[in-house]
Amino acid sequence: MTTQTGRTRYAKGEARREAIVAVALGCFAELGYRNTSMREIARRAELSQAGLLHHFTAKEDLFLAVLRERQQVDARDYGGEEAPVASLIQAVRRNPTIPGLVRLYMTLLGEAVENTSVESFFVARYDFARAVLAADIRSAQRAGTARADLDPETAAQALIAVADGMQVQWLLDERQEMADAVELVWNLMQQR
Repeated sequence: MTTQTGRTRYAKGEARREAIVAVALGCFAELGYRNTSMREIARRAELSQAGLLHHFTAKEDLFLAVLRERQQVDARDYGGEEAPVASLIQAVRRNPTIPGLVRLYMTLLGEAVENTSVESFFVARYDFARAVLAADIRSAQRAGTARADLDPETAAQALIAVADGMQVQWLLDERQEMADAVELVWNLMQQR
């Protein structure tokens, strides 16, 4: 049986973890993964380093918590009022307003090749995105608004590839319109 005090401590601990994750997201987005230290996160979160280590024992653990938080935000976006393809386009359209997060995402995607924990996160993220996008494409095919000759899984992969590729191009030249390219590919997939 959990006491009121136990629930209060648990709620405070969860609130503290959420605050740390928010601070870490800001640090990672601003400084990059490699340049962010646990000491800097602790300082910005107004904790001692020991206090931070009580909640997250390693920078990688904290980073994975940040990625999971972003995944939850994306999952809410994909489950919103708009269909998943439209949500993807909207998310890509919002990306220029959060340049540090785009930079962080693309940097970590590259680092995933060497880090199995980060790699497994991205594999699961891509599996999720492909599944919801493919389901949306199948739905559009049934409604007669997407081309019947499309393989939904391949079409979903193409949309993701264009979105990620445009993020790289945008990081190199911010004059690029990321969402326009994704929207163009989606328009080519629709019935005319």
